[in-house]
Amino acid sequence: MNSYTKFAYLYDSLMNRDVNYNEWTDYIENLFDYYGKSPNLVCDLACGTGNFTIPLARRGYDMIGVDASFDMLAIAMEKAQKNELDTLFLQQNMTRLDLYGSCDAFLCMIDGFNYILHPNSLYKIAKRIKTCFLEPGGLVIFDISSLYKLENVIGSNTFIYDGDDVFYTWENTYYKSKRISDMYLNFFVKGKNHYKRFGERHVQRAYSEDEIRKIFTCAGFDSIDSFSPLTFMKPKENDERIVFAAK
Repeated sequence: MNSYTKFAYLYDSLMNRDVNYNEWTDYIENLFDYYGKSPNLVCDLACGTGNFTIPLARRGYDMIGVDASFDMLAIAMEKAQKNELDTLFLQQNMTRLDLYGSCDAFLCMIDGFNYILHPNSLYKIAKRIKTCFLEPGGLVIFDISSLYKLENVIGSNTFIYDGDDVFYTWENTYYKSKRISDMYLNFFVKGKNHYKRFGERHVQRAYSEDEIRKIFTCAGFDSIDSFSPLTFMKPKENDERIVFAAK
């Protein structure tokens, strides 16, 4: 559950503090090389404001960006226009993915699959990608916030950010038995004469490595590798993010 409506217009300024998108884009290309892939058409699921879609398009990949949020896609399309890129963006929920053809590779970066709250729904997404839209020999690269992160770092804690133009509180409740992280963000955004207040609720599910591997194996993928972020090493117990490559 996430709306990304008003939050869409703050997303880049907040996320750019925590995510080095250029470094991650380099890493995606390194993963392509690692598996000996040279994809032409790449689909970026849960693409948000295009922070992977646009730089990969600038590097010569034919990109499709898919997201459920119109507001996020509006920003992504503005970026594409500024970069004079003819990139296709589709407003779709991943659970009802419907492309015009098949792709050589799929991406789902920065927690996209954490928002799929039921393992069976994630299985259906993986199965649909594999059977309907992934070219033979294609690759799916994605990352998740780890079980360790959602349970022990975010947990049921509250965080506060106080910036020049934005103040927000981030209140979390973690339901261990269901592996569900319920997050509520309360924003105060500086205007000309006052602060505007709005809230966003986001709910994520914590998946273990074994669970992800089982889901994608059942969906028909031959192998599922996992990595510590930005490396080719096996994940560590305290990694807050885990990268997967399914083929």
